[in-house]
Amino acid sequence: MSGDERIISPVVAREESAAEGALRPKTLKEFIGQERVREQIDVLLRAARHRGTSADHILLSGPPGLGKTTLALILASEMDTPIRITSGPAITHAGDLAAILSSLTEGEILFLDEIHRLPRPAEELLYLAMEDFRVDVVVGKGPGATAIPLQLPHFTLVGATTRAGLLPSPLRDRFGFTAHLDFYHQREIARVLDRSAGLLNLQVEMAAISEIAGRSRGTPRIANRLLRRVRDYAQVKGGDAPSTLSLKDARAALEMYEVDELGLDRLDRAVLMALVERFNGGPVGLSTLAIAVGEEVETVESVAEPFLVRNGFMARTPRGRIATALGWRHVGFEPPAALGNSPISLFDTQAFDA
Repeated sequence: MSGDERIISPVVAREESAAEGALRPKTLKEFIGQERVREQIDVLLRAARHRGTSADHILLSGPPGLGKTTLALILASEMDTPIRITSGPAITHAGDLAAILSSLTEGEILFLDEIHRLPRPAEELLYLAMEDFRVDVVVGKGPGATAIPLQLPHFTLVGATTRAGLLPSPLRDRFGFTAHLDFYHQREIARVLDRSAGLLNLQVEMAAISEIAGRSRGTPRIANRLLRRVRDYAQVKGGDAPSTLSLKDARAALEMYEVDELGLDRLDRAVLMALVERFNGGPVGLSTLAIAVGEEVETVESVAEPFLVRNGFMARTPRGRIATALGWRHVGFEPPAALGNSPISLFDTQAFDA
């Protein structure tokens, strides 16, 4: 479960997906933020079009919701070529990947989301496909097995990952260009929201846009979903489609959806409260912390923890997770004297990535 999915009901997931698709930019010029990455991709695509060849393989890394899938779709649009979309977890055997690769057309883009979750046999098959544009199909078993080389059309692989460190070096090295997407500044999120409001035919006060942007965790996907939730709240509470979404509407809606002024939601606050109230600020092991808040370990580690650590509310140490002085104060408690005024803690700051 991703961070942005926790603020909506699963019942409307399909409708939300369609709404997100409608708000996606279609060209690099429409894409807001990530200026350096956009410039680099633009040069790469222009050069490929000038040569009349497929673009080099591209790896997009970064947290969820920053536009990796959108950029892949833009690449296909800019190159005027089809795109095939799949993901690492969807490929369970090397044969699944071989079937996809062999059905590609010349110049087609293959978008492989969560590429770090590919099974090892599929990874090894991908090495040859990316470098030599061929795969070896094994016929038979045992000593009599024969490898038949199958030539592939030239294609562009666009891989997306939230955990680039899990990719093996041989796979990373075969990408001609690697881009890392960073979290957005609040002013960039405000531009995203202003564009989305126009596409949704909404009139939104600038103060309301700033309020939503400040609670969006630097993530356009979350910002767009919060905008739609504010719209829904204003329509339901106002009895009709509101002429303008106000700051009052935004604050009331976000309070109802338990998104606080800094973007923390229910799970984020539950993790901080557990650290402070039950474990006196830590250190505490991740599995113990997950049990305390009633969530899976992976959910706490991949959804709540990155945001809390990035904003200085929590830290990781060799002994476990701890609440920082800032984390203590955010949930209404005064931190122990040992923490002082430091936003980190008394623990070794060089060990936070342990």
